[in-house]
Amino acid sequence: MDRQGISQDPASAFGAMDRMYRFQRYFYDATRKFYLLGRDRLLEEIQVFPGQNVLEAGCGTGRNLMILAGRHSDAQFFGLDASSVMLETAETKAAAKKLGNISFKVALADDFSYRETFGLAEPFDIIYFSYSISMIPPWRESIENALKNLRPGGLLYIVDFYDQKGLPIWFRWLLKRWLHLFKVEYPEMLLPYLEQLGSQCAGHIEITPLYGRYCLMVKLVKN
Repeated sequence: MDRQGISQDPASAFGAMDRMYRFQRYFYDATRKFYLLGRDRLLEEIQVFPGQNVLEAGCGTGRNLMILAGRHSDAQFFGLDASSVMLETAETKAAAKKLGNISFKVALADDFSYRETFGLAEPFDIIYFSYSISMIPPWRESIENALKNLRPGGLLYIVDFYDQKGLPIWFRWLLKRWLHLFKVEYPEMLLPYLEQLGSQCAGHIEITPLYGRYCLMVKLVKN
């Protein structure tokens, strides 16, 4: 994990994420499993073939990547995150599991390159966002950058919070208040933006609401 050339300014996105997760990283996985619903369904949906390169944008402690890497030892997995402390935890866990087919980089989702950031000769086969779009202010730019770094015919996946309109009002209110503490918010313009991508022939898009619209899963096949 190389932070050379990355700003150490505490006011930067990197500094903000390190402050947020400096201590949370130790219990992050144990707590998030109760409300980051749909992650395991996404991992079941993702089909990885031998020799493919798979990236998680906003990988946190690497929980999802380690599940996939354990299932597909003949593929390579990559994770990026703005928080170096989260990636320290991810690297420690990956080493403990003896997963040599994962590598991590400190980077922003809207500012990475398959070649310059990860040293790859070809774009990624699969890129996914698992509950990170709702934490990324430049989420449009992050999706656009992911598409730039995805090969034609490659797959882009998103699983994240939705509008919860199929759930009780009191639950929606409590969830919104809770997520606000962590600067998490469902971007209401996400679906119109994705539909626009489809109309602009960026790729074929499937959008699936889950669990009473608690969350949604998006699959885009790039043209």
